[in-house]
Amino acid sequence: MLDGGLHGRDADLTGGDRAALSGLVRHRSERTPLPPGFSTVWVTVAINMVGFGIVIPIVPLYAKRFHASSAEATLLIAAYSAASLVFSPLWGRLSDRVGRRPVLLLSLVGTAAGSLLTGMAGGLVLLFVGRIVDGASGSTVSVAQAAVGDLAAPDQRPRLFGLIGAAFGLGFVAGPAIGALAAAAGPRVPFYVAAGIAGANALVALRRLPETLPENRRGDRVRGVPRDGLRGANLAPLLVVSFCALTAFSAFEATLAIFGHHRFGLSIGSAAGTFAVVGVVLVAVQGALVRPLVARLGEKHTLDAGLAAEGLGLLLLAFARDWVLAVPALAALTVGQALVQTTMASTLSGRVAADRRGQLLGLQQSAGGLGRVVGPAVGGVLLGSGASGGPYVMGAAVCAVALVVIQATRTSPVRSDSSHVTLK
Repeated sequence: MLDGGLHGRDADLTGGDRAALSGLVRHRSERTPLPPGFSTVWVTVAINMVGFGIVIPIVPLYAKRFHASSAEATLLIAAYSAASLVFSPLWGRLSDRVGRRPVLLLSLVGTAAGSLLTGMAGGLVLLFVGRIVDGASGSTVSVAQAAVGDLAAPDQRPRLFGLIGAAFGLGFVAGPAIGALAAAAGPRVPFYVAAGIAGANALVALRRLPETLPENRRGDRVRGVPRDGLRGANLAPLLVVSFCALTAFSAFEATLAIFGHHRFGLSIGSAAGTFAVVGVVLVAVQGALVRPLVARLGEKHTLDAGLAAEGLGLLLLAFARDWVLAVPALAALTVGQALVQTTMASTLSGRVAADRRGQLLGLQQSAGGLGRVVGPAVGGVLLGSGASGGPYVMGAAVCAVALVVIQATRTSPVRSDSSHVTLK
């Protein structure tokens, strides 16, 4: 009402009055409360990601207990990623039909089962089964994002997606620390802890997790998704950008420890500390910086700025010979990735109706998952025995390609869904 009144009486106000009232509108907008149900979704995601963070760093070492070769230990990670790649769009599409809540609950139960199987494994076969079950269950990131898209009004999407991104980041920061403490009690204990966290989360979510997609907004359960369900929204360029951004960043993640050891003398401990700082920066940017940037620049320009910052950071890192250049390089690429990750999900969420949102965000997760396969593989080859800056030059080039591709989304009108849910 205040905003409408401001526009209606604009002609009667002086410049100073308009500025004051505009500031009041912005102030009230900034204090908009979180939509009902969002906090429960946030806590569910954060706790689930803590369990994920406990397990992932120690799986390769755990596999050595079963006399796994280095290739087999690496394949365990690949099995998890492959399951996530395949199941992300499937879970997203299913959530469009039956609702977000049952799929998220099934994910928590599956995560508990996968972690428990991993901890109880007596050989490599059951170990692989556990990781595949966990990977399939953990591929519901898109469903959680779709639930946020259901709840968020269009002008609140960047803020809420930033907060949900911070929930993911918190899991990656807190999880490894908890896993390291649990491992002191025995090699299987971290997996049992992760299973317990997921199981307890499922029980709490069973009582408190709301359904964000009402039945009257779900996809056709009989005929399935129409062939043109995702057409007309100019989505392909955005999915390509998701792939490019994750390819560049995952190549950095996979090679930084070796590169840093050769260039800066990083030890295992200092490399782990560097990654922890990167995780903290990701959380801080997604939780606090995305919203004001989008408010000032808009989603389009924030996405451009994120890709540019990530590419510039990677390029600077490729030529860094000391920490004087490496620190700002790491800061730029980390901030850039956080901006891209959040604004991409927010933008895609608004491109389609609610009954297609889960499917589309699942496709985005698959595109990003493919990037997480390609990035480390290509980065490892380019790194070489001399630990050159090749992976980061490649990453910068990929970001530049993404910046060019993203312009294709702005050459034709796109559909924007303004629907959202208010839970009573």
